[in-house]
Amino acid sequence: SIVQVTMAASSLALKTAVRLPARRFASHFTYQPSIAPASLGTEKTKMNLCQAVNNAMDIAMGTDKSALVFGEDVAFGGVFRCTVGLQEKYGKDRVFNTPLCEQGIAGFAIGVATIGSTAIAEIQFGDYIFPAYDQIVNEAAKYRYRSGGLFSCGGLTIRATCGAVGHGALYHSQSPEANFTHTPGLKIVVPRGPIQAKGLLLSCIRDPDPCIFLEPKVLYRQAVEEVPSGDYTIPIGKAEVLKKGKDVTVVAWGTQVHVVIEAAKMAEEKLGVSVEVIDLQSIQPWDEDCVAESVTKTGRLIISHEAPLNSGFGAEIASTIQKRCFLSLESPIERVCGWDTPFPHVYEPFYLPTVWRVFDAIKKTVKY
Repeated sequence: SIVQVTMAASSLALKTAVRLPARRFASHFTYQPSIAPASLGTEKTKMNLCQAVNNAMDIAMGTDKSALVFGEDVAFGGVFRCTVGLQEKYGKDRVFNTPLCEQGIAGFAIGVATIGSTAIAEIQFGDYIFPAYDQIVNEAAKYRYRSGGLFSCGGLTIRATCGAVGHGALYHSQSPEANFTHTPGLKIVVPRGPIQAKGLLLSCIRDPDPCIFLEPKVLYRQAVEEVPSGDYTIPIGKAEVLKKGKDVTVVAWGTQVHVVIEAAKMAEEKLGVSVEVIDLQSIQPWDEDCVAESVTKTGRLIISHEAPLNSGFGAEIASTIQKRCFLSLESPIERVCGWDTPFPHVYEPFYLPTVWRVFDAIKKTVKY
């Protein structure tokens, strides 16, 4: 009957609806929590990445009376809730909303930084940082140089989200870090988790150069760690070896660190390959010595990032290491990256440099 057919169709549609989102929004990685070294303090608080970012700004504002936090919707906590409670604690003069104008946010940030304030500006999505590109690369990055050191906007940190989130499509999923590494005068930092986010953000806020701090938004709630409660910093420009190995080196940053750690463990179990994993942490400046030392030992290098392959920062790493470690290389340097297409919506799982793509690259590299 029509009723039976309709009920059967509805049942099938419901089962499909339950199944498809699970596949479509399935996490493409397993989060690998870090343990903070004792040198950062023994008192710890359980935090996700969003809370760690909030805690860093809270400490910065509490220790620096000139520090300002501003951007779209930050007064009520922001879209991702990273600034919750800051206006109530520090007042409307120090934490406030701006118009929906990224160029204006960056321009204002440069202005207040040049007169001595510490500016912490939020760009809601990294995808929308490009209207501010001119201000960042032509003004912020050059201010000290063009004035012969008389003026500076070094007290400037621009926070922005980056990377895939499961359903962001082409306007809310991009990783724009490489665009800014072509401009001398900027520092670019991407944390892999809450411990690093807090320490690196505090380093950026207190750094004498303007910094762009990119926060992988998929980690805001998913990344949870025991974070040191006190005031601490992590050096900008220093990579961290997360896993020792002797057969191949894999380098990543941000969310992709967790992807490559998972692939490295799989390679050890299935291939008997010993993989060294390095989190670059900052890509401008980046720790050439750490990577070169590792590749000299292993003879092989794989670089993985979410941004497209073409002109991604992996190309710069590959070029530098090829020159420094040429006589030690046992195989061509491999890159496992996003594809050279606009970031897709329903095809996100096929676009991302997944565990399986990194695993295949490890297999190819060691068998070369």
